[in-house]
Amino acid sequence: MLKQHLQFKLSQKLSPQQIQLMKLIQLPTQAFEQRLKQELEENPALESGKEDLDNASDDYEDIYDNESDSETIAADDINIDDYLSDDEVPDYRTQSNNYSADDDEKSVPYASGTTFNQYLINQLNTVYLNDEEWAIAEFLVGSVDESGYIRRPISDILDDLAFTQNVFTDEETIKKVLAIVQELDPPGVAARSLEECLIIQLERKEITPSIELAIAILKKSFDQFTKKHYKKLIQKHNVTEEELKDAITEIEKLNPKPGGSYSGNNRIIEHVVPDFSIRIVEGELELSLNGRNAPELHVSKEYSNMLKGYKESKDKTKSQKDTVLFIKQKLDAAKWFIDAIRQRQQTLFITMNAIMQYQKEYFLTGDERNLRPMILKDIADKIDMDVSTVSRVANSKYVDTPYGTKLIKEYFSESMKNEQGEDVSTKEIKKILETVIKNEEKRKPLTDDKLAAILKDKGYPIARRTVAKYREQLGIPVARLRKEI
Repeated sequence: MLKQHLQFKLSQKLSPQQIQLMKLIQLPTQAFEQRLKQELEENPALESGKEDLDNASDDYEDIYDNESDSETIAADDINIDDYLSDDEVPDYRTQSNNYSADDDEKSVPYASGTTFNQYLINQLNTVYLNDEEWAIAEFLVGSVDESGYIRRPISDILDDLAFTQNVFTDEETIKKVLAIVQELDPPGVAARSLEECLIIQLERKEITPSIELAIAILKKSFDQFTKKHYKKLIQKHNVTEEELKDAITEIEKLNPKPGGSYSGNNRIIEHVVPDFSIRIVEGELELSLNGRNAPELHVSKEYSNMLKGYKESKDKTKSQKDTVLFIKQKLDAAKWFIDAIRQRQQTLFITMNAIMQYQKEYFLTGDERNLRPMILKDIADKIDMDVSTVSRVANSKYVDTPYGTKLIKEYFSESMKNEQGEDVSTKEIKKILETVIKNEEKRKPLTDDKLAAILKDKGYPIARRTVAKYREQLGIPVARLRKEI
């Protein structure tokens, strides 16, 4: 039996322009340029460069205003995914014959570097080894990790050689070949522990009294050395404080990760492009958006005229109707993209300007102690936008200030109350903590309890465990490991 009934349903849908805007806002400058280049390639109705934007826009709107026939394009007929999908690949990119035989080849050569393991194998080629030793040496080199260590026991290597390489040997032979591998560069490679790595490096140097003492300390008193029990080291090795200091200096010059010193030909340099710039002009802050975030875009006048010509023609074939639909789709996508770019510029500028004004005292002085507590909601309420929008602006963008280029999200921090009941930034407390530790007596470093007491005297009553958390976030070791002689 058929029944009729009414159903009310409340739903929220994002418009295509909102989808565009959300994706564009979170892009930093370099990624935005790539996205812009992709859109220009995929949409012929979108052009860059200077143009009479008002006239072009008017022509485009007149075409729609004067449209009186029954041919309309429903929103469902426009495939927005063609313009919003990051994974869309145009057909011409997959064609191999999309250029003339007379065109120069524009492919960019890629430099292929030598891996760290191959670098070690190349050195092994200069050493005389029999077949069994070569198989063992090659396997040992393959077991070296990116830090330059072999972190597997000899017994495990012995079993793997038998099962995977069909090489049956004994631990003494493996240790003999391992000693040969450890003679390769960089010094300290193929060590099985930090202690062995440092000793190998010292033994490769010209022996002096300081180096000789350093080797003895690492071999006989490594645990006491790591715990910085200097008095016990002086007594055990019967040396003066100055001699111990010279030996420790030699150890501190060594590389604890020999594999990290090799980069081959694959050196990666990361370039940071600031999205904003803040300057101090006559005592006032001046904010500017990177020009690369504000491209000059306009709708193609040629496509607008083409659509106008098709509209004026009286007899329309199916092919012409398909052409009109295609042109409308491209013009709509172009206009949507231009509007999204403009909204992106406005959103970025408004958000960063609010952050700049909120942290005005810091940007004028550069003193991190002047950073105010600030969370995403503080800025969102100030500019009347959603917290997620502020998060997209702050997450991956940089600002160029008179004090260096900084990630915007670094200016956000939680708050704590001082003895006067005022809210202070945790960054301010961390800066004071860092200063106190920097100026401490290195022979008797301050414990976390003493640091907490000092901060309390300065008006910041925080617990010892909070001091320990902040110290770890700053990458500062415990008092025992900060001790010097």
